[in-house]
Amino acid sequence: MQTQAARDAKKALDLPHAMIYFAPELQREMAEVGLDSWSRAYFASRAAPLGAVGPKVVAATFYNFNPELVRRHIPAAWSIASPADIVAARFRAVSGALERMLDAETLRSEAVEEAGRLAAKAAEGCSPAGKPLFAAHAEIEYPTEPHLRLWHALTLLREFRGDAHIAVLQHAGLGPLQAPVLQSSAGRGMNAATLKETRAWSEEQWTDAQLELADRGLLDSSGAVTTAGEQLLDEIEHATDAASLEPWRNLDTSEFSRLLETGGALSEQLAEAGAVPKGIFEH
Repeated sequence: MQTQAARDAKKALDLPHAMIYFAPELQREMAEVGLDSWSRAYFASRAAPLGAVGPKVVAATFYNFNPELVRRHIPAAWSIASPADIVAARFRAVSGALERMLDAETLRSEAVEEAGRLAAKAAEGCSPAGKPLFAAHAEIEYPTEPHLRLWHALTLLREFRGDAHIAVLQHAGLGPLQAPVLQSSAGRGMNAATLKETRAWSEEQWTDAQLELADRGLLDSSGAVTTAGEQLLDEIEHATDAASLEPWRNLDTSEFSRLLETGGALSEQLAEAGAVPKGIFEH
């Protein structure tokens, strides 16, 4: 199987998982259990499968957030709500968000039910070795509802790729701040303003990272990405694709195509429903 398969899967399947981080339902459900800010809800809901871990574990596994921001919310979140209660609240939020953005016929369709089975089959092919966030989420029992089963399986696949990506970034010598600075400078992923706000990096820290990258020839003196920087980013994505092939080898060609077809259709519907805030990916 070619590495392009992993890239195609990412494109088709990311949004049905990632939509929850932008959904008002997540904030409402987390507020119900006492977590009343976006950052606290995000850190706690995504880290809860790890258990009541400390801030260093969360900063390490999430990678590109300022550790000072993490410390403001972890471990305080665990004294407000248990990890198990937070996991349950996140599933409620996912269900509410999908029900709001997708019609009932779609949610209860044979295509969604099959996609859940296929995504789960793909996830069964993932080795947990060196994949802490994937392994933690894999300990959670699958929900019975088809749309939640699909979401959980896609979350496993997303965290598997994310864990692999961090290993590749480490090999490339890009730290938690250098990585998003380089990526946003190349017009990829979230823009710099969004990253600074949501990851809590100061202007001084951002500038220091730009200078470090310029010393390596990855940015020029104006902060624009160089040819070497673009090449490194391409190499990182290719290496991440190669390290993320395991699940897709667990599906035959027809199964893979059907999963991506359904995932792509869901992604289009979610995008049309406003699943992603406007502007955060505009450079």
